[in-house]
Amino acid sequence: MTNFETKPVAPGLHFVATPIGTARDITLRALDLLASADALAAEDTRTLRKLMEIHGVPLNGRPLLAYHDHSGAHDRDRILAVLGRGGSVAYVSEAGTPLVADPGYALGRAAIAAGHKVLAAPGASAVLAALAVSGLPTDRFAFAGFLPPARTQRETEIAALRSLPFTLVLYESPKRVHELLGSLRDVLGGERPVTLCRELTKRFEEVIRGTASEVCAAIDGRTLKGEIVVLVGRAETEEVTGDDLESALRDAMRTMRVKDAATAVAGALGLPRREVYQAALALEKRPDDADGDDI
Repeated sequence: MTNFETKPVAPGLHFVATPIGTARDITLRALDLLASADALAAEDTRTLRKLMEIHGVPLNGRPLLAYHDHSGAHDRDRILAVLGRGGSVAYVSEAGTPLVADPGYALGRAAIAAGHKVLAAPGASAVLAALAVSGLPTDRFAFAGFLPPARTQRETEIAALRSLPFTLVLYESPKRVHELLGSLRDVLGGERPVTLCRELTKRFEEVIRGTASEVCAAIDGRTLKGEIVVLVGRAETEEVTGDDLESALRDAMRTMRVKDAATAVAGALGLPRREVYQAALALEKRPDDADGDDI
């Protein structure tokens, strides 16, 4: 028994949300579009084929085009050609809502630039699912996607996000999540609220809530698998003294260049970067600086 309708689809590029885990978390409208669009495009065509088989949606000889991280202008042009003929294309990410930390962004921009309609069929989203179960404030949040894998760059970005009065939402691979949690603890402080969500909507769904230190301890020694979302509680207002600034700069300058240390500390303490950079230069030049040889 099918749960979709085959009917004409409006010309244009349709970004179609697909389940992040449980296959039944798909909308009827998404099934209609997958059944009726003139062509289908996907980040992973194998995943889309499997999803269509589960729901009994036939391909019926329609083009199924790949568009992923390694796609270039040639792949975009194949999709734009369908749109140029007045056709409809349904594009899906491997999971979730297209354009949220995936390659659909460049495709959407190209379609808009060419004057084609771009439409959305909303549905599952790992960002919103994680916010719903996090136990953290959801009235204001900021999605920061994947942070850099290298420690210095990662911690510099975390420092820049530190003072935002929003819940932060991050994506991370299971291979690097331990390093990410360690950086969050070290830069933001061990008491900062953190929630780790793993395999949302799937059989082995897991949500770990606590302080940054507690969540680090909870996954210590574990090999995690699956899709991971990490959420960080909003910053609290803090009063920063001159001693706080000097101490933070000394610690940062032991392992970073002056410029990078100033950026990290400015973000961590919520101070203007220029002010912190000047303080770092002054600290570096002090003749009685016991840590000068380590800079």
